Amino acid sequence: MQDYSDNTSENQSQNTDFQSEEITQQNNESFNHETGQESSFTSSSNEQLDFIYQSISKVKSEIHKIIIGQDEMIDLLLVSLFADGHVLLEGVPGVAKTITAKLLARTLSIDFSRIQFTPDMMPTDILGTTIYSLQEAEFNFTPGPIFSQIVLIDEINRAPAKTQAALFEVMEERQVTIDGTTHKMKLPFFVIATQNPIEQEGTYRLPEAQLDRFLFRISLGYPTLDEEKQILYRFKNQLQNDISDVNSVLTGEDILACRKIVAEVHIKNELLDYIAEITYQTRNHGSLYLGASPRASLAIMRASKAMAVLRGRMFVTPEDIQEVAYPVLGHRIMITPEREMEGLTGEDLVKEMIQKLDVPR
Repeated sequence: MQDYSDNTSENQSQNTDFQSEEITQQNNESFNHETGQESSFTSSSNEQLDFIYQSISKVKSEIHKIIIGQDEMIDLLLVSLFADGHVLLEGVPGVAKTITAKLLARTLSIDFSRIQFTPDMMPTDILGTTIYSLQEAEFNFTPGPIFSQIVLIDEINRAPAKTQAALFEVMEERQVTIDGTTHKMKLPFFVIATQNPIEQEGTYRLPEAQLDRFLFRISLGYPTLDEEKQILYRFKNQLQNDISDVNSVLTGEDILACRKIVAEVHIKNELLDYIAEITYQTRNHGSLYLGASPRASLAIMRASKAMAVLRGRMFVTPEDIQEVAYPVLGHRIMITPEREMEGLTGEDLVKEMIQKLDVPR
């Protein structure tokens, strides 16, 4: 994860002060001054954190039976899952984008479908269509592969714009409207899409409106030398990845329970102001010609709450916000061509903007 602080020790001190204040507040809330008795706030919070910790540990343990490294990607996938968002995985071929998505789906006892996007794919190939039945003398709706709970869309930028646009409604509203009839998706509903940012031939760039539907864009890099060696050692006697040993450890009800816990995570008004200031900076920066919308602010808030739970807390700190800021904002901002030619990246800009802001104490 990136460190967005100018002064590491100062930032750590601020976070320590912030955590102490939150802990004091929670301890005060756990004591009922009218009855003189301790409430169930602390114990229930501990039970909730323990439930999520065990859930995360089980999922990670199963995924790491196959995947070596990529810890940041796995953490952000789980944050997105618990924050009720969708993820765009971006990286060159062979860095475990598709296999990680399949492994995550295998650890969850919910419906899974994979859609391989191609240039000749039509919207009805994804959403489904109505077919006239001669026997029943009426039209019946045949659902497409999007009617699942965890959907892997492989190489999303291979399909044309009209096919990509078919995902707008289902990703935002968890429903599909066909011939005037609305079909609700079964919850939890989670989309993981992959794309190769290097290859341009035969691809269709995702429009900003489509990118905005993803909570995170996660950029995957190459493994370290030690990780590459471990990969070779682990699979030296295998010709193909065998994922049959990966077990389902969470149900759909477990995921919904985790989402409910995330929704209850405490975030102070000062941190909400901090999030708003970060997003506002993107709309008034000379190196950007497209800033982030209020949807980005809401995404940072939701993701920071899920990140706090992932780190074992029921309250958000500035560090949580900084940790999710770039995965949330990176695909929602557009750098001016001049600065892009100079080699400036979205990550550099987000880091710069965060460094200019005062960290809430």
